Amino acid sequence: MKKHLNIDLNTLPEEGKTFSGELDGSILTTRHGSAGEIKAVSPLVYDLYLQKFDNELLVRGNLSATFEFNCDRCLSPFDMTIEAVECSLCIEVGSSQIDLADALREEIVILFPDYPHCEDGDEPNTCNLDSRYLAMDKPLDDDVKTRPRDEAPTPWDALDAIKDDPSEGSE
Repeated sequence: MKKHLNIDLNTLPEEGKTFSGELDGSILTTRHGSAGEIKAVSPLVYDLYLQKFDNELLVRGNLSATFEFNCDRCLSPFDMTIEAVECSLCIEVGSSQIDLADALREEIVILFPDYPHCEDGDEPNTCNLDSRYLAMDKPLDDDVKTRPRDEAPTPWDALDAIKDDPSEGSE
């Protein structure tokens, strides 16, 4: 499967042309935040209309690819299809050949969820997170031990030691 979408602008008709196909999903694998590596599990499918205006190329169309994310809550892997529907790009061209693969990759990657959750996947899962480990609204009578605070000095200790002096700061 191809990893590049090379367009020869010399052969592109003035009225534009439609391009459809698939790019190898390996161009989409990336690292993303605390979730670690995000792998494409399908090719990048594109259906695009390209038209050249002077030194710019207008690209309009649809993109989609399926990825394996790790849930930000329970770390379970799940698949999610990312779609860029009716996306538009305007690319400045300086030569007669242009590779659109990187621009298409960016359009998909920018749509990744900030905090992927398994219930938002293509086949929604129930997140198996034990609510006892949540920091908010933690019941006081549970059997989960709260981790003891490190006894080593921290930068905050110096701030905690400062007492409000009413004579300072008033001028």
